[in-house]
Amino acid sequence: MIEICEVGPRDGLQNECKMVTTKDKVELINQLIEAGITYIEAVSFVNPKVVPQMADAEEVLLQLPKDKGVKYGGLVLSRSGLTRALQTDIDYLHVVTTTSDTFNLRNAKRTVDQAVSELSEVIKEGVQANKKAVGVLGTAFGCPFEGEVSLEKVLFTADEFMKAGCTELTLADTTGMANPIQVQTVVHAFKDQFGEDLSLGLHFHNTRGLGLANTLAGYQAGVRRFDSSIAGMGGCPFAPKAVGNVCTEDMVNMFHGMGIETNTNLEKLLETSKWLEGIMGRPLDGMLMKAGIA
Repeated sequence: MIEICEVGPRDGLQNECKMVTTKDKVELINQLIEAGITYIEAVSFVNPKVVPQMADAEEVLLQLPKDKGVKYGGLVLSRSGLTRALQTDIDYLHVVTTTSDTFNLRNAKRTVDQAVSELSEVIKEGVQANKKAVGVLGTAFGCPFEGEVSLEKVLFTADEFMKAGCTELTLADTTGMANPIQVQTVVHAFKDQFGEDLSLGLHFHNTRGLGLANTLAGYQAGVRRFDSSIAGMGGCPFAPKAVGNVCTEDMVNMFHGMGIETNTNLEKLLETSKWLEGIMGRPLDGMLMKAGIA
C-alpha cells in the first residue's frame, strides 16, 4: 500500500502571492483528512519575513484535530525553527538541507557540510525532546546551479542525518530535474547502503512533466512513501523554475488504476482540489480535476 505525505498546506501554499487565511488552511487540512490522508506536512517553521505565507504555523497547529490518527509534520531549516517547533505538539520534524553547495550558499549562506553539522545537532535535540525526525535531502537529483549532484554527496548527507537520529529519509527533486532511470539508480543505492528496511520517501516536482513518471519509477524500485500536493500546487521561494509538486489526486488515480491501494477517497480529493481552486482564484495544475474520473 502507498503512504501519502500531503505537502499542499506547506509546499503548496508557500510560494503563492495570495495569502491564505489560517481558517482556510485549517479547512484545507480537515478536507484532506476527510479524504483519508493520514500524514500531512501542515506547516513550516521558517523566518516569517522570508516566507510570510507560513507565519501562522503555531496558530494552524492549535486548530487541527488531534483525535483522528493523523501525523503532522513541520519543516525545520535551522535551530531557530527547532525552537519554535518544540513549543508545539508537532509529531514529525522535517529537517531539510539541500545537497548542493552552490544552492545552499545562495539560499542559506552555508555549505552542505556546515548545514549538516548544524542540523545534526538540531535532529539530536529534537529526538531528545521526543519528536520524530525525517531527514529531507533537497537537490538529490540535480541542482539548477551546479547541474549533477554526486550520489556520494547525497549518501553522505543521509548517513550523517541517520547517525543524528533520523528514522526516515525523503529525497527531494527540488526543481524537477530527475528522470525515471536516475530515480531507480538512486533508490537502489540507498537500499544498498542503508538496507531494505530503510523508510525512504520521494518528493518530486513536475517542472519538466516527469513527476508521475518518476513516482512510478520509485514505486517499481520499492518505495512506498511519496510526497504530493493537492491540485498539483507547490514551488520553492528559493529555487528557480520550481513549479508544482506531483498532484495528489492525479497520483492516487494512477495507483488506483493499477490496482494499488492508497486508502484515500479520490472523489473527495477532487472536491477538495476544486474548492482550493476557488480559494486561490486561479486555475490550478491538477489534470484529473479537469478531465474527471473515467
